[in-house]
Amino acid sequence: MDNIPVKNNEISLKELIKKGKEWNLYLISKWKIIFLAGIIGASLGLTYSFIKKPIYTATLSFALEDEKGGGLGGALGLASSFGLDLGGSGGGIFTGSNLTELFKSRAMVEKTLLSPITYNGKIISLAEMYIQNNEWRESWAKNPKLSKIEFLPNSNRKYFTRTQDSILGKLYEGLSKNGLAVGQKDKKVAIINIDVRSPNELFSKYFCEALAKEVSVFYINTKSKKSRDNMLILERQTDSIRKELNGAITGVAVANDNTFNLNPALNVRRAPSARRQVDVQANTAILTELVKQAELAKVTLRKETPLIQVIDSPILPLAKERFGKAKGIIIGGFLGGFMMIFYLIFRRILKNLVN
Repeated sequence: MDNIPVKNNEISLKELIKKGKEWNLYLISKWKIIFLAGIIGASLGLTYSFIKKPIYTATLSFALEDEKGGGLGGALGLASSFGLDLGGSGGGIFTGSNLTELFKSRAMVEKTLLSPITYNGKIISLAEMYIQNNEWRESWAKNPKLSKIEFLPNSNRKYFTRTQDSILGKLYEGLSKNGLAVGQKDKKVAIINIDVRSPNELFSKYFCEALAKEVSVFYINTKSKKSRDNMLILERQTDSIRKELNGAITGVAVANDNTFNLNPALNVRRAPSARRQVDVQANTAILTELVKQAELAKVTLRKETPLIQVIDSPILPLAKERFGKAKGIIIGGFLGGFMMIFYLIFRRILKNLVN
């Protein structure tokens, strides 16, 4: 059999080192271009640090106490509402991560954006403030469809146009992705923090406080809805029975007036008075029980109404985060030089392949 030589495509360590030296010498020979690219990148980074607006972060922290269940059961329910599993039950629609997700829900964010605030001496909505801060009005001026759109404070969301819905969707998207964060900084501490980040200091503060207020009202109303409905039903029944009792008492008096100085032998004429007297006694017993149940319902409502206690509110001046000049120079210079090196390597490889 003929000995056919096998071509070896493997590169030895010596050849690899040689290639590395060649590339190193090549890049060193282009140091002026790389240095110039670094200078340009650093200049762009410095320029960006001047243009980039600082970001203000408003932080609000609160704790939630739900007395329903009391004692250890109430403590376990509170722990469960913040995602802490200590055993036992603490069920509900706002347990675990549901509570934090409620803060980031579209319904709560949009309702907060329509909240009224005083800005530059005028009462406007937070949505309008957001639009002004991002200078959207200037770009809308040439579009007749957008130039007349307004978001008035406490507007009825049901009557919004498709364009208004779309704009509110954009506002929600921008806030939920980059501007709003809700959660616990430490799993061992049952305190929730709301962080709102935006280029406008006042917007961060106002939105953070308004969001906490809207969610607090919604949460309390939802948690105590059954007890409140039960109390209202009992109050309506109590008022109704009280009216019936007053009518029965009046009926007894009228019947007695009609039988005044009546012949004792005519007992049938006394029947209406007796019937009305029975109504008085029955309505009195029913009213007594309803009043008792109504008072118990009020106590239950107070017990099942959760307490949301704000611990820390955002105070001006807020924490400011800005893109520093030194950071811009270092990052810009590094990226400029790196991109130039990558370009030189790619150009040489392409040139070798063509040749």
